[in-house]
Amino acid sequence: MRPEEHSMSADVSIKVTGNIGRITLTRPAALHALNTPMCAEILAALQAWKADSAIHLVWIDHQEGTRGFCSGGDIRMLAESGAGDASEARDFFRTEYRMNAALKAFPKPVLAILDGVTMGGGVGLSVHGSHRVATERTLFAMPETGIGLFPDVGGGWFLPRLEGQLGTWLALTGARLKGADVAAAGVATHYLPSELVPALAKQLEAADFSAGAADMLDEILRRLTHPVPAPSYGAHSETIHRCFAKQTAEDIVAALEGDASDWAKAEAATIRAKSPETVKVALRQLREGARCETFEDNMRMEFRIGWRKVQSHDFQEGVRAVIIDKDNAPAWSPARLEEVTEADVARYFEALGADELTFA
Repeated sequence: MRPEEHSMSADVSIKVTGNIGRITLTRPAALHALNTPMCAEILAALQAWKADSAIHLVWIDHQEGTRGFCSGGDIRMLAESGAGDASEARDFFRTEYRMNAALKAFPKPVLAILDGVTMGGGVGLSVHGSHRVATERTLFAMPETGIGLFPDVGGGWFLPRLEGQLGTWLALTGARLKGADVAAAGVATHYLPSELVPALAKQLEAADFSAGAADMLDEILRRLTHPVPAPSYGAHSETIHRCFAKQTAEDIVAALEGDASDWAKAEAATIRAKSPETVKVALRQLREGARCETFEDNMRMEFRIGWRKVQSHDFQEGVRAVIIDKDNAPAWSPARLEEVTEADVARYFEALGADELTFA
């Protein structure tokens, strides 16, 4: 696949401009949510551009004038597939996770413009690249525990590698970060006002990256990006790092409930409202992901979880309550953290044998 005449699906535009490989999400009606064909096209482009000496930079953005960068994956499809044999859902995870790994291992700079909603799969499409730009319109979250899924797309790798216990807080509560806070947390590497995104685009299009793409990109961003102020969550940092360092979900909630601040008690209530089983799965995912030696090892772990999670009661119930019926009253099973056993959690992490995720 090369260049200018590469065929485009209706949902993603993939083209070469000068020495830039450009990936633009073009599915605005779904807030650019990823589906399997989109991930497959992006993966194929990355594989081709990795070996193409004429490509010095990859640039990922979304269609100009539309809302959101990428709201995630196709959750409704995952639930419908999980209600059956789950083959379509598993094919999606296999393709998406290979795409995540290709981004993480890409040997050239990858720039993502996170201008708008950036959740779930949209995080996986951006956070593993070398340069991530947030604007005041950026809204980041990994909200999966609220629908009985889990913070995948490499969440087990990047979340525990944020400062202290920020990643654990974000994963278990689904907390949202806005604007400059996304850069302060380390999810984005740069921050600039959205009104400067067109200027950034013009400078990228005019630049010659052949002499040193990383240095040239750093210089362009240096001229345009703004300093990142102290984060709005900063007043709670000590509480986050202390409470979310506990080894079990029950201990985390107890520490929050025992804290003197109303903020901590509200975070505890938030966790108790999520899928108890998924909260415990996500906590183990992050703790194991922190110990993984390679990104591929982490993605194999996440594939094992995803393989089973789409067919779980809590995912089916979470999608029903939040996306289909929208009554926001899921009946989780088990209903309380204290009722979720180690065996309930461990089954998600068991090896898949011949079905293991590969990256060939």
